[in-house]
Amino acid sequence: MRRLSPAAQEDLRLRVVAALESGRVRSYGQAAEVFGVAERSLGTWWRAFKSGGRQALLAGERESRAGKGELIDDSARGAVLQTMRDYTPADLGQSGVMWTRASVRILIRLVCGVSMTEQGVGKWLRRHGFTPQRPARRSYRQQDEQVRAWLEEEYPAISARARKEKAELVWADQCGLRSDTATPGRSWAPAGHTPLVQVNGRRFRVNVMSAVASRGALWFTVFPGKFTAKVFCAFLERLAIQARRKVHVIVDRHPVHRSKAVRTWLEENVERIELHLMPGYSPELNPDELLNADLKHHVHAARATSTDDLARETRRFLHCGQRQPRLVTGYFHARHVRYTLQ
Repeated sequence: MRRLSPAAQEDLRLRVVAALESGRVRSYGQAAEVFGVAERSLGTWWRAFKSGGRQALLAGERESRAGKGELIDDSARGAVLQTMRDYTPADLGQSGVMWTRASVRILIRLVCGVSMTEQGVGKWLRRHGFTPQRPARRSYRQQDEQVRAWLEEEYPAISARARKEKAELVWADQCGLRSDTATPGRSWAPAGHTPLVQVNGRRFRVNVMSAVASRGALWFTVFPGKFTAKVFCAFLERLAIQARRKVHVIVDRHPVHRSKAVRTWLEENVERIELHLMPGYSPELNPDELLNADLKHHVHAARATSTDDLARETRRFLHCGQRQPRLVTGYFHARHVRYTLQ
């Protein structure tokens, strides 16, 4: 019944009652078998028909359930929901930084004096527009004023310069893949039987330096050693050659990006490469971080048998990205980096 539209539910009720009234079906059990509904529902419909006629079986307009029959009045409800928007449980003396049904249950009892079950809390929250979500991560060291200046002043100026110079504007970042990381994702398996994934057990890693552009271009280098100024300068050199025009590169404030060797190289290649530093502790503003997350999700480093094997799988994934520009472009449409397209 719940899968049917209100009109279809009304039609089914009328047909069932008509069959019972005419004698075509002799019992609730027979009607339930014929029409595929519960006997309890048949009894409810028949009693409604006897007391109110056909009008009692018609589909009326459903009233909104929000606030109906609640023990929490409007002002108390607003206070609870606003508290959840503005504070974490830890701010109010509870444990944890995320609002769970248990912590909301405590909040409701403290604010409203109403005791609810955790299941009831979940239904109540959904009724008022709240859903369980995985929270985004932000560093407590992030400076809001620096982020505001970047979004409103610095980045628009960089973008305007790149357009005026007809230069390439790219976002770059580095990441590492380690063989001792957990296998990402989940696997369906019989209840009570945890699936087994065989891994290498050895510890090794490869590093990746990559850059992406909103038009769908992707550049990268995969290397086994540490990320150094020499590696970064070599990557910038290759980037300048392959782009065939001046490149504005936006990166985070990694020590290598600010090193003396890199500054010297940039001074010698000022007509080819210009480097711009993002606000500190703000990885969510860099579209290339989404490429890194995609890479770590699809390349199962724990399954690699050697450093060469891991590097080969990493290059395979990144080469696929180069052949599918629409995937790279999609990174720039994520909510936190959509400002790069303005």
